[in-house]
Amino acid sequence: MKYLIKIINWLSSLKVAIVLLLLIALASAIGTSIPQNEPFTDYLAKYDPNRFLGLINGQSIINLQLNHVYTSFWFLGLLTWLSISLVICSWKRQLPLIRKAMQWIDYKEPKQIEKLAISLTFKSNKLSESISKLEINLKNNGWKVKKNKLRLSARKGVIGRVGPPLIHFGLIILMIGATFGSLKGEHIERFLAPGRSIDLINSNGVNLINIKLNDFAIDRGPSGQPEQFRSKLLIEDKMKDEMFSKEISVNNPYRYKGMTIYQADWSLAAITITINDSPKLQLPLQKIDELGEQVWGVLIPKVNEKSEQFFLTVSSEQGPVKAFNNEGKSIGLTRPGGEAIKIGESIVNVFTILPSSGILLKHDPGVPIVYIGFAITLLGSILSIISTNQIWILSEEESQTIYIGGTSNRNTTGFSNQLPRLIKKSFSS
Repeated sequence: MKYLIKIINWLSSLKVAIVLLLLIALASAIGTSIPQNEPFTDYLAKYDPNRFLGLINGQSIINLQLNHVYTSFWFLGLLTWLSISLVICSWKRQLPLIRKAMQWIDYKEPKQIEKLAISLTFKSNKLSESISKLEINLKNNGWKVKKNKLRLSARKGVIGRVGPPLIHFGLIILMIGATFGSLKGEHIERFLAPGRSIDLINSNGVNLINIKLNDFAIDRGPSGQPEQFRSKLLIEDKMKDEMFSKEISVNNPYRYKGMTIYQADWSLAAITITINDSPKLQLPLQKIDELGEQVWGVLIPKVNEKSEQFFLTVSSEQGPVKAFNNEGKSIGLTRPGGEAIKIGESIVNVFTILPSSGILLKHDPGVPIVYIGFAITLLGSILSIISTNQIWILSEEESQTIYIGGTSNRNTTGFSNQLPRLIKKSFSS
């Protein structure tokens, strides 16, 4: 039992809570720095040549579960540990304070009043009348008053004592919601070209929702840099047999049936060209990271003995389109709808470049729980601002003296200035 008490005291200590919060913050920073939930091969390829912070390679990242920090056993263990610490702290410290605040304290000796943080005395020839005036004035100003003969106990703002336990409870609910969402949540990210769609199928193979991209637009600034992405979606609910259109953009997602549809990214899907008298050819573009952050390209093979192989690259849906020969030498440049490029015996015309929209679908069942936890925490924070003030008034018949004292858990200076005005108002009315 002795060791159990020591463990409970240790778990509820402020130092342990601070250390846990720092560790959780550090883990969150690592989770932000390292891409999460990528294929294992990506970590081995990226971090084996260039170690993370110069220390950890790709295999170590996988072994330490840094590739999925927020669902790792050690991160969930930290959250559980912090939750237990908050529960014990509330049980040992906050709840007793609430019970104590709800109890009326009756001071019967002048010495008890004089020892309070705020105390004063004044003479009165009519003790009973003075006590009654003080009682009426306190009640008129929102104080709860308990009278015992020629003694008064008054308090105000006791509800503020409920704030800290509510904050603890809200944080626990918030962590439970975040953990539940991490374990049970799902997300899908797809690049869709206009006219393409995603089918959402349940575990029984039933198609529930179809999301089709009708149109995708990129708003660019004067310098040509993308400023906003807009996707016009056609959503078909198979279960309700209804269909409707919605537009999403960056920072303006759409929520439907517990699912959130985000505008996440953009890409280039295909380029439409003709070679000599050929029909229009729509060729898929591939991202070429070796040539730059936003460069897509397609290799055009030889189609006959007179033609030659060439490579087209593009960095935006507006162009320019650059052509390179087998040796990597630039052999032409144009834009969609612009002049043709002569490549050997071939004439190449570029008609359109088709952009694709990065659609991110998230289903997080923990979101309602997180919102409830946040609301409780916010309510507790607001209540914690309210100061709890207490006043005791004691009269002594022999000396015809009234002793008044008070305490405040917040803003003692302000309360010490307020108390004399409150008394003065009682006797001026």
